[in-house]
Amino acid sequence: MATSKKPTPKKRAKSRDSSPSIWSGLYGPVEVRRIQPYQARKTYICPGCHQEIPAGMGHNVAVPHEAPDLRRHWHYTCWDREVKTHA
Repeated sequence: MATSKKPTPKKRAKSRDSSPSIWSGLYGPVEVRRIQPYQARKTYICPGCHQEIPAGMGHNVAVPHEAPDLRRHWHYTCWDREVKTHA
């Protein structure tokens, strides 16, 4: 009788190196603000996926404390992925 083996899952290589980034503390702690759809009045480009965040779509704004001019607008899922990458 043949037994079926489950394929072993392949480990994903990290797409980024382990050096600090803007979002993992290079410029101090990062404040993340949740923007509700009614607050989103402009269109932005998400740095996580390089896709548009249209006006009227809820998203996050990440602001490094030591460099507030580097604030960026992220899709919720892209920000969650970024946090997991640097956890």
